[in-house]
Amino acid sequence: MRYNLYCISKADSQELVEDFVMKCRGFGAQLLIHDVFNNAIAKAQKISAAKAQESYSKALTSFVKHTPSHLSIALTPSAKMLDSHEFANLIANYQEVSFFIGGAYGFSSDFLRSLKTLSLSPLTLSHKIAKIVLCEQIYRALSIMTNHPYHK
Repeated sequence: MRYNLYCISKADSQELVEDFVMKCRGFGAQLLIHDVFNNAIAKAQKISAAKAQESYSKALTSFVKHTPSHLSIALTPSAKMLDSHEFANLIANYQEVSFFIGGAYGFSSDFLRSLKTLSLSPLTLSHKIAKIVLCEQIYRALSIMTNHPYHK
């Protein structure tokens, strides 16, 4: 199993995120963090929200896959929220799952329509917090799938 987290942010090292990356290995799963930020995104964010969203889509579209063994999920506050067991069931039957966290202006409606969507919270979360919450939920899902006591 492979889990990719694509985030519109500058690379940063987070001890808690790295801790969950290591813990997921214990379940035979790879958790890979991909921070995506380039000059086009930086420029677009200074122009307008629409241009910023367009730059996020352009930077991330090549990582979106639509195959029977791969699931692509965009995180957005307006999407449906799942409890931990529902989340585990959602990702359980895929060899690879990619999660996408947008930039300061979120994703365009076109990008969101092209992927499954999910909300971690109706609140807007910073990238650092969203990464930690998502990594913890991936680890929790793995523990649910393997009947490990962590999830209780």
